[in-house]
Amino acid sequence: MWVEVIVAWPDRYSAVQLELAEGATVAEAVAASGFAGHQALVAQAVHGVIATPAQVLRAGDRVELLRPLLLDPKEARRRRAAPAKQAPGTQKKRNASP
Repeated sequence: MWVEVIVAWPDRYSAVQLELAEGATVAEAVAASGFAGHQALVAQAVHGVIATPAQVLRAGDRVELLRPLLLDPKEARRRRAAPAKQAPGTQKKRNASP
């Protein structure tokens, strides 16, 4: 069966297509990909859903090797919203009821 293993960074990504035996696990796919030595990888997912190393793969699965978050998602949203709050004329006008 064929599976794909992907590692992504902010500016690039690497992908490897592997032919594995039926019943192969996420851990076996990661080991066969050659990406197992990357120290910054903290978890793995299959098609975007967190997976355990013992999870059995199916033909066509995409194994994603995940990096740690650099910033909490809530904090990132707050930082993006802060300039909009401070900019003059960006506040929504309320409709006055007659």
